[in-house]
Amino acid sequence: MAPAKQSTEEAMVSTFNQTIEQEEYREEEQRGEEDESLGGFKSFLWHGGSVYDAWFSCASNQVAQVLLTLPYSFSQLGMLSGIILQIFYGILGSWTAYLISVLYIEYRGRKEKENVSFKNHVIQWFEVLDGLLGPCWKAVGLAFNCTFLLFGSVIQLIACASNIYYINDKLDKRTWTYIFGACCATTVFIPSFHNYRIWSFLGLGMTTYTAWYLTIAALAHGQVEGVKHSAPTELVLYFTGATNILYTFGGHAVTVEIMHAMWKPQKFKYIYLVATVYVFTLTLPSAAAVYWAFGDQLLTHSNAFSLLPRSRWRDAGVILMLIHQFITFGFACTPLYFVWEKVIGMHETKSLCLRAIVRLPVVIPIWFLAIIFPFFGPINSAVGALLVSFTVYIIPSLAHMLTYRSSSARHNAAEKPPAILAHSWTAMYVVNTFIVIWVLVIGFGFGGWASMANFIKQVDTFGLFAKCYQCPSKASPPAGAVHH
Repeated sequence: MAPAKQSTEEAMVSTFNQTIEQEEYREEEQRGEEDESLGGFKSFLWHGGSVYDAWFSCASNQVAQVLLTLPYSFSQLGMLSGIILQIFYGILGSWTAYLISVLYIEYRGRKEKENVSFKNHVIQWFEVLDGLLGPCWKAVGLAFNCTFLLFGSVIQLIACASNIYYINDKLDKRTWTYIFGACCATTVFIPSFHNYRIWSFLGLGMTTYTAWYLTIAALAHGQVEGVKHSAPTELVLYFTGATNILYTFGGHAVTVEIMHAMWKPQKFKYIYLVATVYVFTLTLPSAAAVYWAFGDQLLTHSNAFSLLPRSRWRDAGVILMLIHQFITFGFACTPLYFVWEKVIGMHETKSLCLRAIVRLPVVIPIWFLAIIFPFFGPINSAVGALLVSFTVYIIPSLAHMLTYRSSSARHNAAEKPPAILAHSWTAMYVVNTFIVIWVLVIGFGFGGWASMANFIKQVDTFGLFAKCYQCPSKASPPAGAVHH
């Protein structure tokens, strides 16, 4: 037993030293690239990989257009359910982000022991699943992740058109979608998540402004005459709203890429939780205030901007959200760019212009889908139920349980269970099993049924390729009218 124990300890020390050497190499490489290629102030804005960069990326990516649809969800759920479900899914989302980070460290540690270099290669979630659980899991992870990111990008384009319409309604929303599709295509020139430092910082500032504008403007406006807060009234509406909140805290499709962009990814573990706590300070007050002011009117106004009176403050919020949605489009699309580059064998190409050209085919289907399905709120719920439920919650929980199903895997795990669970593997399995069952039944089952029923209703009402979804009739009075 003694030699075996000694051998295990030596292997652990060797792995630890190898990890430190790898980190030091990456930091030296990072500094060299900054000094040689970017230099000074430009590198400060462009090339990030610190804990703070990761926090800004997580928080910025988590809150984008969904900030404008949460009051709509409250009108479906009611105030109490809306608040409780935000906190509940925020905690669940933070937990599964932690699981993904653990599996990334496990995968990377195993590969580095095999002397695999990731110098010009970005690790992605499907590769982690492949390395730990095999090709079947790779296929499942790739399918769900890519589809989720595809529709996440679609949602950003729809949101851009929906928002700009409240500043300039001379063009319909479909035309604005054409315009913003061309603008968002420029994200092909952003190489990786290292290069989102200034964008993440600005993006979070923009959503912070917009969230507090919504809160203050709604409170200053006061309750509309005869306001009603009748939710919850129908199961379809209730579970549609619940899945939109499930989607809110499901920004995990880029978690691995954000970790890989860090100089020390081992420090990621609790970043997502801290980001979520900050996000609560934006989403809870704004959604509650707008729902308090407008009540059931939100059932026919999935974008909160549509109910607030035109002002310089609102226009500023719209413009800032437009810029942020451009950033979030890049966040969602960049992993898709990586996948496409790997498929066609161009991922390790150093030419930025060449990589930008080969990435363009990824943008075209996103652009087309945004024009076909311009349903701002309902598509969030559908994506949440059918894609986020598996990508963000079920697959990471199952993958963690299967990766550490053997006693030897648990003994040699790169990360032990956290102190909050008394370092107990049994407690880990209990929590993960609960998440799988809850999300499978409530999120995917009831949520999928409700969101698809609502989505089909929108298609029947407005049709595909709707020219101006939920736009007011030109003959309608401008103030206080309900949009149909």
